[in-house]
Amino acid sequence: MDRIDTKLLHLLQREGPKPAAELGEIVGLSPSACHRRIRALEAAGIITGYAARLDPEAIGLGLDVFVDISLTSQSEEALTAFEGAVKSFDEILECQLLSGASDYRLRVAARNVADFDRLHRHCLSRLPGVAAMHSAFALRTIKAFEGYPVSAAQVGDPAR
Repeated sequence: MDRIDTKLLHLLQREGPKPAAELGEIVGLSPSACHRRIRALEAAGIITGYAARLDPEAIGLGLDVFVDISLTSQSEEALTAFEGAVKSFDEILECQLLSGASDYRLRVAARNVADFDRLHRHCLSRLPGVAAMHSAFALRTIKAFEGYPVSAAQVGDPAR
């Protein structure tokens, strides 16, 4: 990867897919050279896919809830069962295995508090091996995720 690749990655993360001619003009490449670079980044597994970012309010999911989960056991079987169950619920947007006081942190999308109550009763309470759950409601998003920071200084240096 070089400086042009990092510019392409930055553009694709922030603005989504665009025609190779448009991207090439921005980064100083011909459309065919730009297309080859993007395909190479995809083939290398650096670009793993493309998706549209939606406005949660516009689709009726105005409540983000972060749920910290502690399990009754940290055995491989318990972790595997929990992780498999989490993947079956579309309302669970993200799940991270944590170090520290909780085992997992979930990000859940809900229409409102009553909808979260429904999710809590019919989704979260059914997750296997849960010893404790602590929920926090996002009051306002200050900075939404728009992509990973990609800079030329990080290219090829796994320590950075």
